[in-house]
Amino acid sequence: MRKLNGFFEWFILLTCTGIVLLFLGVIIFDIVFKGWDALSWEFLSQSPRKAMTEGGILPAILGTVMLTLLTALFCIPFGVACAVYLNEYAKENLLTKTIRASIRNLSGVPSIIYGLFGLALFVQGMNLGTSMISASLTLGLLSLPYIITTTEEALRRIPNSTREAALAVGATQFESIKDVVLPSALPGILTGVVLTLSRAAGETAPILFTGVAFFITGNSGHLNQEFMALPYHLYMLSTQHQAIEQVRPLAYATALVLIMVVFLLSLTAFYIRYKYSKNDK
Repeated sequence: MRKLNGFFEWFILLTCTGIVLLFLGVIIFDIVFKGWDALSWEFLSQSPRKAMTEGGILPAILGTVMLTLLTALFCIPFGVACAVYLNEYAKENLLTKTIRASIRNLSGVPSIIYGLFGLALFVQGMNLGTSMISASLTLGLLSLPYIITTTEEALRRIPNSTREAALAVGATQFESIKDVVLPSALPGILTGVVLTLSRAAGETAPILFTGVAFFITGNSGHLNQEFMALPYHLYMLSTQHQAIEQVRPLAYATALVLIMVVFLLSLTAFYIRYKYSKNDK
């Protein structure tokens, strides 16, 4: 009976996984099939022309890359530092438990709420205007709970004997964390960071009110100006363009590029974990 129950559980798990992969495969196949013909070097290397009915999406690609890098710059140091404090320095009390619960609750807040908060705080409150800095700070706030949680989980996997061994040879607590604990937890930290940034790269709602634009002519590379990004560009092509049927192939091609960017980021995370796991062995 125990073997039968185990087989039944595995059957349910594999069936659910197969259904999810089936639908994912259908969606990806449809996007590739309808967008591959419009995908070309000209589409990837040129700026849009004539309200995006011609040309390419180079400014949107560059804007997405710059936005992701700035988001990483704003959220990674603070997120890792918070996780180190909570796991290594903070005492287990009601305040610490409340902070952890709040962080986990923030992970479930809809992204549109972060967009409205970014509009109120960064765009209007701090007078940063609709710009890449405002959008990056907003995405940084959205990414913080995930980075703190994944970093703290990676730190928890390091056994206390490792810390005690470092302290036994004369290292201070700070030196133990810096030279022993953090390098040992680095694979888990980097994996969580890259996966979080790949999610942030595909967000539309947080940047909707804080700086993204559908079509920009001229120089759009300044941090205090509006910018183009792939998620919002795809949204506009698919729902708001004045010639939706004409630009539909371009919308599918944009979706394909966005999927490729997110896939490359996720693949990087898996490669980092595999490389460090192999070195540990």
